[in-house]
Amino acid sequence: MKLVIAEKPSVAKSIASALGAASRADGFYEGNGLIVSWCVGHLVSPMDAASYDERYKKWRYDDLPILPEPFRYVLAPGKEDAFYNLRSLMNRADVDTIVNACDAGREGELIFRLVYGMTGCTKKVERLWISSMEDSAIREGFKELRPGSEYDALYHSALCRQKADWLVGINATRLFSVLYHRTLNVGRVQTPTLAMLVERDGKISTFKKEKFHHVKLDLNGTEVLSERFQHLSQAQAALVNCSESEVVCTSVTKEQKKENPPKLYDLTTLQREANRIFGYTAKQTLEYAQSLYEKKLLTYPRTDSRYLTADMEETATVLVHLAAKLPPFDTCSNFYPLVSLTISDKDVTDHHAIIPTLEIEKANLKILPVGERNLLLLVCCKLLCAVGNPHIYDVVTATFECGGYDFTVKGKRDFVEGWREIDRIFRSSLKEQPDEDAPTRDFPDFTEGQTFRDVTVTICERFTSPPKSYTEDTLLSAMETAGKEDMPEDAERKGLGTPATRAAIIEKLVAAGFVERKGKSLIPTKDGINLVTVLPEPLTSPMLTAEWEQNLTAIARGEGDPDTFTDGICDMVRELVRKYTGISEEGQKLFAPDREIIGCCPRCGKPVYEGKKNFACSDRSCSFVLWKQDRFWTSRKKELTKKMAADLLKRGRTAVKGMWSEKKGDTYDATVVLDDTGGKFVKFKMEFPKKRKPAAQ
Repeated sequence: MKLVIAEKPSVAKSIASALGAASRADGFYEGNGLIVSWCVGHLVSPMDAASYDERYKKWRYDDLPILPEPFRYVLAPGKEDAFYNLRSLMNRADVDTIVNACDAGREGELIFRLVYGMTGCTKKVERLWISSMEDSAIREGFKELRPGSEYDALYHSALCRQKADWLVGINATRLFSVLYHRTLNVGRVQTPTLAMLVERDGKISTFKKEKFHHVKLDLNGTEVLSERFQHLSQAQAALVNCSESEVVCTSVTKEQKKENPPKLYDLTTLQREANRIFGYTAKQTLEYAQSLYEKKLLTYPRTDSRYLTADMEETATVLVHLAAKLPPFDTCSNFYPLVSLTISDKDVTDHHAIIPTLEIEKANLKILPVGERNLLLLVCCKLLCAVGNPHIYDVVTATFECGGYDFTVKGKRDFVEGWREIDRIFRSSLKEQPDEDAPTRDFPDFTEGQTFRDVTVTICERFTSPPKSYTEDTLLSAMETAGKEDMPEDAERKGLGTPATRAAIIEKLVAAGFVERKGKSLIPTKDGINLVTVLPEPLTSPMLTAEWEQNLTAIARGEGDPDTFTDGICDMVRELVRKYTGISEEGQKLFAPDREIIGCCPRCGKPVYEGKKNFACSDRSCSFVLWKQDRFWTSRKKELTKKMAADLLKRGRTAVKGMWSEKKGDTYDATVVLDDTGGKFVKFKMEFPKKRKPAAQ
């Protein structure tokens, strides 16, 4: 009997259904000579540093670097039951073969191998490698199971990646956190990503806008601009010359251009366009896509390919016609799909591009959550655009002369709308603005020699624009291409991170307080900027990832040595710790929190800041401190507040209502006066309002 292990319960359910394992038990499905069970993501993870040695529980420079040998693994907290269930099933006497049905890729291979190794199982392993959860794809994949040993090199590549990330992440994070007295998360992917945000923010903050001017002609509703004038006086002189002159069209040129259909989606381009059109974060898009995959409406989303394989051409043709029947695409005219445009075996790695599945024919899209429905229609739109006709248009440039100055206007005229019609119809259904690259319609038919009189002439003031802040759309694009020129053409991964991990990287930077969202923009915080400033260049440059991926690709092919790679990472970590031994006092202030000054110390004049338990002088050599739970206050059932402390520091007194008198068993109001004599503890005294004498009768 074969035991099939999927990565998630929902995937196991789909596999069991497709293969006839219909009987549900506690933790598995069974039937048709199969048992189907599941992991819950990573069941086994690298051991935390503190688990290797008690002394690592505290972060100290003297304990670095931490280089475990051998690496050890533990069960992921909260997932023990899932692991014990799999171990029990693997040990069943009637199970002779284990089928690895985890996600077909580097990380899926790692998830299965670590569980298999932790159980101590030695039974034969076979590999299921599929890109769709449709029943037909699962059954076809099961007919072509491969020996698990064929993927040993892929596993070693994944294991090296995990070890390297642990070694650099743990050591660099502890090193710089200890030096700067602030938790500073350092990672091979997230730190260069943060560096890109910081670099862009620096260009924006140092940008100095410059004013310039144009003279503008209104030709029957069409705005025509002069060349740029740096000085207003130049534009005013041109205005005077043009105001009484006629305008003559000196030339009209047309250049026909062709815009080929776009490629299909990989995960990153899907996340980018979903952010641009719907405002979804990369994490949201991945979650919606994963849910659609598990509902069998979408193919595997964690892909970096934008093509299909030749054996999918017939299925793709059927899918195109099904998608074309869905509203709003059913209003498209003259649609003759060219499916061959989407086929390229050499451009498909682990998985083909993201496309809908045949299940869309019978699915009720109206009952899908709005985020999932929008995403599915977006993928359908891209499929239809990708097989559409080229968009052919004319780029028209008209030039004019007026008062001795030249004026120019450019526009576009559609010749064949082609795939752009599908995109336009989809965006209109969402009440979206047309794509910025869409052609401008109704461009006037200017002709050479045409003249205009009594034209309105004005001056318009313009400014140069700074670079734009990154959005998730543009940051994902930058991550995808970062360091690309330094990677081999056939590297498995290019850029920073993988399509599946880029969303999580962005979320980690936000959660750590290094990046914040402002609308759609991603802005580095003060701590984020400072972190990039203090880290060495190798940790902030995409080059580290480029070098790793080059080596990991070689290992995955059986051409590289895992031990040599890991030894190199250990050497790099040792050198990092050796080089950074201390930080100046000024440097340590970089990550000091921005604290509100409550007042000035009455003893030395330095700022007084609020702490968890007190209001204390910022000068450590000065002993002035106001305790919130001072016995003076607690005995009167009061706590020293920030306002009260500010009053005491500014005026030497504060009015307090409702203080408790133990002696009288009642409350009273009084003015508390700061009576500081310079001792270890600050003293207070009280003043009471004088009682008025009764008026004479």
